Amino acid sequence: MTLQAVLSNFALILFILMVVTGVIWCLDVFYLAKQRRAAADRALAEYDARTAKLTADGIKLDNNSNRAEIEAAQLRQPTWVEYSGSFFPVIALVFILRSFLYEPFKIPSSSMVPTLLIGDLILVNKFTYGVRLPIINKKIIELNDPQRGDVMVFKYPRDMSQDYIKRVIGVPGDKITYENKRLTVNGQAVKYTALDDYLNDDSLLYSKQYKESLANVEHRVILTEGAPNVNLGDVKDFPHSENCTYRYEGFTCTVPAGNYFMMGDNRDNSADSRYWGFVPDKNIVGKAFFVWMNFSNPLKRIGSIN
Repeated sequence: MTLQAVLSNFALILFILMVVTGVIWCLDVFYLAKQRRAAADRALAEYDARTAKLTADGIKLDNNSNRAEIEAAQLRQPTWVEYSGSFFPVIALVFILRSFLYEPFKIPSSSMVPTLLIGDLILVNKFTYGVRLPIINKKIIELNDPQRGDVMVFKYPRDMSQDYIKRVIGVPGDKITYENKRLTVNGQAVKYTALDDYLNDDSLLYSKQYKESLANVEHRVILTEGAPNVNLGDVKDFPHSENCTYRYEGFTCTVPAGNYFMMGDNRDNSADSRYWGFVPDKNIVGKAFFVWMNFSNPLKRIGSIN
């Protein structure tokens, strides 16, 4: 099994560890501890009987210290029980926190530059879009729906073992048009404000940078001069692809019910819904909301997303 596969199944591994250590902890509390107590009581009774006989014969013993040693030896937990009991509450707490509240992720690519940089360690809110059962990711409590402008983590539709992060551009029913590197949502042109060019620290190349106002959410995007609006050769076949029409200048897509259209803020260097299609609601992991560390820029990167 590859490292990526192991990490993608981390929740399952954590769940199995929690169940195993929890069963051992319960077994100890409700059965093994009582068995050890009974064995200690029998050993102490036998010791007391021998001590009484020796005392009657005139032999004096350090009764208290020997008695305490015997009791401690009988009550001592086996190593495997002791470690399981120690790890169980920690594993259970971590499982609950990352399954229902907040889960950490690391940004692996530049598709969300300049909002998120490679190596950013982020926190994802797991309950904003509803409470879901861990492992199977089935929603059991409806709360909020993703909104345009949200930065969302989701399972990649073409490989559910991979987590992707992009920005929500379109919600169910929206008509998204992208032409000449500009977005139009439901016939309304998205507002763009030119900013200073963005310097990519890795390539040392400048890109055009704009402030994009999407549904009252203002964020930065970068564009690469000379890059095509869509690499038509990279467009895959995907569910509901009939909802999209592609041309050299861009594309138009109508978002089907229960799905979302996602794009990266690094518009010309992002594999997103333009190429592999819509994200179903069942694939949603949570809303990214905070950068808590980047070891390359430890202080500059800490803060809320956007």
